[in-house]
Amino acid sequence: MKTFADLINADKPVLVDFSAEWCGPCKMMAPILKDVASEIGDTASIIKVDIDKNQAAANKYGIQSVPTLILFKKGEIKWRQSGVIPANNLVKLIKANV
Repeated sequence: MKTFADLINADKPVLVDFSAEWCGPCKMMAPILKDVASEIGDTASIIKVDIDKNQAAANKYGIQSVPTLILFKKGEIKWRQSGVIPANNLVKLIKANV
């Protein structure tokens, strides 16, 4: 099984959705990310990280509000934003970083 570090250090972009079960806006992101995933195919990965279950990762990246999305490429943060983000914005962003 790959570790979080393995995933974000991949050659292709990885969009990480830091979220929580109790977060309303996080629930709104789920169908948006599904749309993004179907549009980008294998060009990038999308992973969801529950901040309550993965506090070390949340602390490492200073996650203070959820949802927070971070786009990594080869371990480097390329983009970061909190809140609900429209699918078309995320698709453009990912395609720009492939």
